[in-house]
Amino acid sequence: MLNTKVGPVHFEDFGGTEFERLVFAYHLRAGWTDLAWYGKTGSDQGRDIIGNEILEDGSQRRTVIQCANRDVLTLDKAKHDMTGAVGEEGDHLKAFKFVCRGDVSAARRRAIQEAGKKLKLEPVTIWSGSEFEENLRLRGEFLLRRFIEGVAFPDDGEGLRRFVSSFVELSDEEMLREIGQIFERPAFWTPFYAECSLSGFQQAIDDTIGALNTGVWRTREGDVIRRLPSWRDVGDPAIRKQLEGVVFALDALRRLFKKRMQEGAIRHCDCEDASCPTFFLDMGVGDELDAIRHDILDAAHRLIPGFAVRIV
Repeated sequence: MLNTKVGPVHFEDFGGTEFERLVFAYHLRAGWTDLAWYGKTGSDQGRDIIGNEILEDGSQRRTVIQCANRDVLTLDKAKHDMTGAVGEEGDHLKAFKFVCRGDVSAARRRAIQEAGKKLKLEPVTIWSGSEFEENLRLRGEFLLRRFIEGVAFPDDGEGLRRFVSSFVELSDEEMLREIGQIFERPAFWTPFYAECSLSGFQQAIDDTIGALNTGVWRTREGDVIRRLPSWRDVGDPAIRKQLEGVVFALDALRRLFKKRMQEGAIRHCDCEDASCPTFFLDMGVGDELDAIRHDILDAAHRLIPGFAVRIV
């Protein structure tokens, strides 16, 4: 798999403003809208950051994000922050989120959430440092890497917004590392004879082509994971040409798969259950598909720093 392990992260080594900047950048990256960074002004009134979280049904929820860059988040401190935020925002505020650098016990979480309910704040979300790091690795690996390596982020909210949304400040190497993550899925490392879903396999190839072309990375179920650079965002023309070649190779894999399905060389069993993982292959078909995937992954390996996915 792609070698992106850089942790664990010691958030305590960084100052409060640096931590807030990373939290703000992450939530921009995660798709929150109308984000304002109050902590930067020095007068946050219990609300370092405030913005709208986009829910699964498309609705928005006004939420305060408080950055607890301290070893322990106490109940008194949490109550003080929530009460202050409610006093400033009133009924417009619906939820609250703490992003902490340290651990938070289950008992402390429950107590803080109960205090939030009394203020009509629900849900109250609490991320420990390890939970924040996990979400950064999923949706903002390049943000985490820059944070750890001491590469400065833009110093203001608007600069961060441009940085997160456009990729223009990323180097080609950083963009390639981001692009490489789309190959971190079973469709690229599971031998074809062990594939458990023919429709899922085709969807994964379709989604990978879409991600390379548009920068929109989706799961097999069609849910957007996050935005990535597309091959067109890379600055070096020679690298862009090679990435375009990977897209063509993926399309060849897709077309061969469809052709073998039409020919009956790949076919479901006779149970008529569309979700059944049992299917049959003619001699050599699995090797044929695996060989194309090997070529695609070898091309990615030559292009992408740290890329190490291999079919097992």
